[in-house]
Amino acid sequence: MSGILDLLNSDLGKSIISGVSDSTGTDKNKTNSVLTLGLPVLMKALERNASTKEGADGLLGALSKKHDGSILDNLGDLFKGGVDSSVLNDGSKILGHVLGNKQQGVEQIIGQKAGLDAGSVGNILKVAAPILMGVLGKQKNENSLENSSDLTGLLGNLLGGSSSKNEQGFLEKILDSDGDGSIIDDVAGMFLGGNKKQSGGIGGLLGGLFGK
Repeated sequence: MSGILDLLNSDLGKSIISGVSDSTGTDKNKTNSVLTLGLPVLMKALERNASTKEGADGLLGALSKKHDGSILDNLGDLFKGGVDSSVLNDGSKILGHVLGNKQQGVEQIIGQKAGLDAGSVGNILKVAAPILMGVLGKQKNENSLENSSDLTGLLGNLLGGSSSKNEQGFLEKILDSDGDGSIIDDVAGMFLGGNKKQSGGIGGLLGGLFGK
């Protein structure tokens, strides 16, 4: 999954980091760390939610209507003068829906590694969540996905690919953790400078999407 680092190192990825950092008043390096850990976790949570037909249909509907990828074409406007409250509210709803009662634990784990409080992590993820949904919406349109089974397959490929079972297991642990930090070092090692061999999964897809 190291390809996700390629996303954050691409020109567009850097503009996302810079924009999120400026809009939340958070150090760019810490913002980078939060996004590096947070994006795969959100993807894994989306995959979980889409494992039922009802969940998949709901996500498909969201990607067909509100999150069609157009947000990626207007990032300059998105960050200009601060992120609009409607985007933040949307991000908050996405996090609540996707993470449910695990949201606080997820934010605590990511925050402990990134050196931020959980509230700051939440603010960053509120901005990042609509962008991630836009990435998925763009992929849905480019691949002409029209039904829930196609979407489930896409999510599985994004998180599957050549990524190992260990990587999948760590994402599961984050989502199931109570936030006590017991797995932070293992997870951080995986995504913040550990395994550089993996180029598939979400990292490979996002890296390709952003021109890497």
